[in-house]
Amino acid sequence: MEIPSELLREVERRGLDIVDIIIGAIERVDLSSGIKLRVDLAMKYLNESRSYMEKGDAVQASEKAYKAVEEVIKALAERYNTPEYQEAVREGGWFTYILQRASNTLSTILGEWVAMGWASAYAVHVWGFHEGKLSTKDLTTYVKIIEETINKAVHILAK
Repeated sequence: MEIPSELLREVERRGLDIVDIIIGAIERVDLSSGIKLRVDLAMKYLNESRSYMEKGDAVQASEKAYKAVEEVIKALAERYNTPEYQEAVREGGWFTYILQRASNTLSTILGEWVAMGWASAYAVHVWGFHEGKLSTKDLTTYVKIIEETINKAVHILAK
């Protein structure tokens, strides 16, 4: 089934994410399946980030690393049913300010590693992807923190 272009334009105009809409619909039926999909996406994005790093493409490596952390923050917030998760459901999607607040809430529950992972992801998103000011060498420490964050989150979400 093809999604009509008018519908996709309206989703984009509203600042919504089609993947979040689909996963949200799945989660309403089966939360654990939605969380598993987010973990799978996080691992996919992390692997893509590594691949782009090897190719010397810091811009795409940055974006994929950010997306990986974004997905685990969402999955953790959903698992712990945080107020930010409830807000994302009410608002119809995850906006950056909600993710920021979710990382703070999750840090109080799980530890500072969540906030550190989010801060690193947001830094590479802004300075590596949007501004294009970071090289792959500049990304090394950030990506290491991001990988550790994802690995810890995946371990928790697998329980």
